[in-house]
Amino acid sequence: MFYYVLKYVILGPLLRLLFRPRIEGLEHIPEEGAAIVAGNHLSFSDHFLMPAIIKRRITFLAKAEYFTGPGLKGRLTAAFFHSAGQIPVDRSGKDAGQAAIREGLGVLNKGELLGIYPEGTRSHDGRLYKGKVGVAVMAIKAQVPVVPCAMVGTFEIQPPGKVVPRIKRVTIRFGEPLDFSRYAGMEDQKAAIRAVTDEIMYAILGLSGQEYVDEYAAKVKAGQAEQTKKFPRLRR
Repeated sequence: MFYYVLKYVILGPLLRLLFRPRIEGLEHIPEEGAAIVAGNHLSFSDHFLMPAIIKRRITFLAKAEYFTGPGLKGRLTAAFFHSAGQIPVDRSGKDAGQAAIREGLGVLNKGELLGIYPEGTRSHDGRLYKGKVGVAVMAIKAQVPVVPCAMVGTFEIQPPGKVVPRIKRVTIRFGEPLDFSRYAGMEDQKAAIRAVTDEIMYAILGLSGQEYVDEYAAKVKAGQAEQTKKFPRLRR
């Protein structure tokens, strides 16, 4: 119940007023039935802006850290994500990916919309990074369409480290649903799930116009953090 109050009464109207989002291709979101909305992830604001403009309820697999943060900010963040019906996923450990897939399939099996960021983390520099294959496994196993989505301008309004977003217009684009029924039964084949994931990322790239990096964002960020430790002057 609170999800709809938040969406239609409190947060949704406020976000539309402040950011005046240009919305393109909203008709590609199916009016009913299970589907995956796969988007790029540029900003913390993405968590609010995309759900606010989609008519149907959409459930995201959110990182567990959003539910366990310390202090007042942590409690408020956790309360928001819980009230919005988002599912915490522990991304640590070797079984983290399988846990996320199980949770996602549970949403799809109920005929609902599942939101996912295939990059697995926010882009730290505005570029689009290689997608993780969990989205492909779910799409093939559940036999549901994947709607690509591109957030444009959200990196500029709230880049990493910026708490309060700038008030600036953004664009949200949805592409035509991608059908992967030809891969039915192939969710355990590495070549198949890599091909599906790359097709999804290519569709997002076509909508966003970002520069593409054929590496995982988390790996690149970790490498840069390690370099900064070794060479502290690079922080300047």
